[in-house]
Amino acid sequence: MRKLADRMNYRDYRNYTGLFYISPWIIGFLVFQFYPIFASLYYSFTDYSLARDPKWIGLKNYTDMFTIDPNFLLSLKVTIVYVLMAVPLKLIFALLVAVILNLKLKFVNFFRTVYYIPSILGGSVAIAILWRAMFLKDGLVNHVLAFFHIPPVEWFGSTYMALFTLSLLTVWQFGSSMVLFLAGLKQIPQELYEAGTMDGASKSRMFFTITVPMLTPIIFFNLVMQLITALQEFTSAFVVTNGAPMKGTYLFGMKLYEEAFSNFKMGYASALSWVLFILILIISFLIFRSSKSWVHYEDGGH
Repeated sequence: MRKLADRMNYRDYRNYTGLFYISPWIIGFLVFQFYPIFASLYYSFTDYSLARDPKWIGLKNYTDMFTIDPNFLLSLKVTIVYVLMAVPLKLIFALLVAVILNLKLKFVNFFRTVYYIPSILGGSVAIAILWRAMFLKDGLVNHVLAFFHIPPVEWFGSTYMALFTLSLLTVWQFGSSMVLFLAGLKQIPQELYEAGTMDGASKSRMFFTITVPMLTPIIFFNLVMQLITALQEFTSAFVVTNGAPMKGTYLFGMKLYEEAFSNFKMGYASALSWVLFILILIISFLIFRSSKSWVHYEDGGH
């Protein structure tokens, strides 16, 4: 009995020691994530600003959003168009670069590092300011075009061109997706390519019949993560264009920021954030449901 008691005391001691070591994370999660999430849910049903206490108004923020506020649907539309531009281009570009870097090239490790750097720097305000300067009418990009006798482009002159320019900034940050694709390419058995070569398949056919199907789990993961990131995009639109021209780059993140920190309507901004959260949940759910028909795993599962 004494040995059993000592063993139980040691087990309790070990458990409490483990809890002690992870307590900073638990406290941080409860204080900085768990509480703010449910506080924002409560505030979304209130008329609340930093200057006064929240006042319960029920669903008014949500009804006003869909019936009164013209910029809500506008920002939602702009964000969806931005996502449809940025995410496919980013994944395609990341996959192509990963395929190139998977070849046996000299200094390949150096190039892998160089291509990953934009993902570290791309979300910063400084890079957004640099991006804006590059795409001005007299910026670096138009100077390069002029060298090839191509007339200057008004990158921020029209709605879709400005949104496309913002999308290019997102595409430029392809490093994280590229690294995952590169890891997936390393896991594809070479026997499959050897069999394809013996059957007389071309490189392009092997890419679409072997490489892409084997990479579908990573494509699926990258697609979900990049969609979530793009739907929450804020920095590029705020710094590079500030929503111009004619609110053509007025992303949902800008709308949320404007209501919270310009109009000081914290309750309304909380409602907007929950609508965005629900939209992300719905899109993620649809992608997960569709994955059964196009994502293939090595064990034959879906």
